[in-house]
Amino acid sequence: MPVTPACSGHETPAAMEGPLFRPESPERTDLRTPSITGVFLSLRGVVYDPACKPIPGALLEFWQCDQHGDYDVSGFSLRGHQRTGADGGYRLETIIPRDYYGRWGRRAPHIHTQVQAPGGPILVTQLYFPDNTVAYGRDFAALNAQDALINRSCTILLNANGSSAYGGRFDFVVKRSVR
Repeated sequence: MPVTPACSGHETPAAMEGPLFRPESPERTDLRTPSITGVFLSLRGVVYDPACKPIPGALLEFWQCDQHGDYDVSGFSLRGHQRTGADGGYRLETIIPRDYYGRWGRRAPHIHTQVQAPGGPILVTQLYFPDNTVAYGRDFAALNAQDALINRSCTILLNANGSSAYGGRFDFVVKRSVR
C-alpha cells in the first residue's frame, strides 16, 4: 500500500464518520486504558495546510475499536482529542485496532479521525494500516482488500519497534478556513 507523504499539498481525503463517534472525549495523547492489551502503536505527524505550512492549535479527535474489534460505547476507552503544538505536530499512543464485521461488511483495522484547523472546516477521515502489518494473527493484506470503504491514500507509514509495538507517521493536510 502507498504511504502518506510528509506534505503533498493535496487535502487528506474525507471518509464517513461512522455511527460510533462520541462527543466530549477526554483531552489526551494516550488513548489506552488498563483493560487495553493490544499491539502498541505510537503515531506521530503534522497537520499542514494546502501550502504545506504547519497548523498550530489544530484539533484532532481519534476513536477506534479495541484488540477484539469492539468499540467502547459507554466510556472513552480508545477515544480522545488533542491540539497540535506550535510546530503543527501531534503524537498519539494507542494500539493497532482489530478488524470487525459491521453494517458495511468486513472492516479492515482503522482509526477514525476528525481534524480541524482553528476556524476551519472539520475533516472526517479514517487511517489504515499497510498490507504487511503483523498483529493478532490477521492477514492485513486480505483484510484491506475486503474492505469496500478503504482509501489507501490514508495509510499510516509504519515501522516495527519489536515484536509487539509499532511506530507510525501520518501527516494531515486540511483547509485553514471554511471559504
